[in-house]
Amino acid sequence: MKTKAVRLYGKKDLRLEEFELPEIKDDEILAKVVSDSLCMSSYKASSQGADHKRVPKDVADNPVIIGHEFAGELLEVGAKWAHKFKPGDKFSIQPALYYENGPVGILSAPGYSYKYIGGDATYVVIPNEVMEKDCLLAFHGEGFYPASLSEPLSCVIGAMHANYHTTPGSYVHKMEIVNGGKMAILAGVGPMGLAAINYVLHREDRKPALLVVTDVNQVRLDRAASIYTVEFAASRGIDLRYVNTGALENPVEELRAISGGTGFNDVFVFAPVRPVVEQGDAILSFDGCLNFFAGPSDPNFSAMFNFYNVHYAYTHIVGTSGGNNDDMVEALDIMSRGLDPAGLVTHIGGLNAVPEATNHLPEIPGGKKLIYTHIEMPLTAIDDFEELGKTDPFFKSLAEICKRHKGLWSVEAETFLLNNHPSLQNSK
Repeated sequence: MKTKAVRLYGKKDLRLEEFELPEIKDDEILAKVVSDSLCMSSYKASSQGADHKRVPKDVADNPVIIGHEFAGELLEVGAKWAHKFKPGDKFSIQPALYYENGPVGILSAPGYSYKYIGGDATYVVIPNEVMEKDCLLAFHGEGFYPASLSEPLSCVIGAMHANYHTTPGSYVHKMEIVNGGKMAILAGVGPMGLAAINYVLHREDRKPALLVVTDVNQVRLDRAASIYTVEFAASRGIDLRYVNTGALENPVEELRAISGGTGFNDVFVFAPVRPVVEQGDAILSFDGCLNFFAGPSDPNFSAMFNFYNVHYAYTHIVGTSGGNNDDMVEALDIMSRGLDPAGLVTHIGGLNAVPEATNHLPEIPGGKKLIYTHIEMPLTAIDDFEELGKTDPFFKSLAEICKRHKGLWSVEAETFLLNNHPSLQNSK
């Protein structure tokens, strides 16, 4: 079977190509990809090429398919996995395999390391190790984009689970955020920050009493506040505050004041910016845990950390990169119980939009860029649908659907797109 895919050959060298997939083996699965959301990690992989830890050194001769936040439908299941999967099943994939014998070792991952599997493709071959590691996950919800966004959601779920706290005199760490505690999410209204807010507000087993979300961009803060409202948070027993630290004379002092002077039990840093990291350190409470979530591109990135407080106030730091299988299962489960990740999505595009969008991702404003791999469509902001609809009946209908959903993407919008996009009609 032929596939169209965006392949990485080297630094900033992404090519949309059509090529033949091999026949699947008895331990492999053939799948149709429907949606993939672009991740900043793909931008980093493209920027670093073979220097990236997950990208094979011989990528120039054996290019890899990029994209790791994808969902679709299984088409053909090899005999080894016929007891567990069947054609027609919808799926999502946990890309962080941690598979020691993969093409680049322990960091192997679909979307970085493989010739025949990645999210920015029409059809892929799922290799045996994905199933062996239980990283092929069934999705039973409506639509496809929620399954694509389960991967980024799993990353913030993993971050929450990875935080820990201590008891003086004991060497047993208590994993997790402090239930009923004080939490700050710094630089927190980008795509991943929005996922974190969404998760915190919908989680049933534990939640903070105070959640402070900061940024320096008031437009992004206002958008976040319109999607994840203070009123809804209050109904969940959470005092939610959105704070523009760029407008504060002394952000550390004023954030500590919001905390009641104690500082925050759990601080999450969502931008690899030295002043933000140092601000996070400065607002930690006694036994406060700082989670450095944002992965820097600079291997020499560093920041100051108050080691007096490490010694006397028990402050500490962790870093997380991705979630695990359990986090993905939790993400899919919490979405089936009402969490809609549509608030993360600000742009829609086709497979043809991927190379340029990926290589310029930091320059494109907004949240998640959602790709539908079987259509041809420039990367288009949802906010622009109405204007485009003045001359294009397709966008007019799409804008009306989004308007019914508070300006957000939805399963209804996705279904309309997949059934009515002009490029699909032209290909029939």
